[in-house]
Amino acid sequence: MLKNDRWIKEMSKKGMIEPFCEDQVRDGVISYGASSYGYDMRIADEFKIFTNISGTIADPKDFNMKSFVNFKGDACIVPPNSFVLGRSVEYFRIPREILVICFGKSTYARCGIIINITPLEPEWEGYVTIEISNTAPIPAKIYSNEGIAQLLFIEGSEVCRVSYADKAGKYQVQKGITTAKI
Repeated sequence: MLKNDRWIKEMSKKGMIEPFCEDQVRDGVISYGASSYGYDMRIADEFKIFTNISGTIADPKDFNMKSFVNFKGDACIVPPNSFVLGRSVEYFRIPREILVICFGKSTYARCGIIINITPLEPEWEGYVTIEISNTAPIPAKIYSNEGIAQLLFIEGSEVCRVSYADKAGKYQVQKGITTAKI
């Protein structure tokens, strides 16, 4: 069952989302904060921009960190037909009975920007690493500290048997932009 904004506000009081923005902020920015059935999270001001200057292959089992350029700023330019990694401003602690699904925002989608759809599993916690792809043939701009993705909260009819914390997931309690691990 999807959970509404009153439930999300209640969970935020328990530290599920920090910092928590109770109302959806829209004035002159890409919206963020509590929405009808979810939460629009923000992108922080630090990025890893993918570049192929070293001529390597993107291999999740052996990723060459030289393929990224670190960048910090108020906005990030995503190269055409490429991607960047960023992280959420908010820190999340997902309850055991909840699954969260992360979707891209339509404002960015209309510019060719795609956010990888990803789950936040029960009892996962940390900053969300966000993969932002530019499918357009021209550079695209991402604004730091503004909305980047919408999170939908789904409550299970039962508490899960094995949570992300139980299985000691490799991305548990991530603090910064976290690249692929095996």
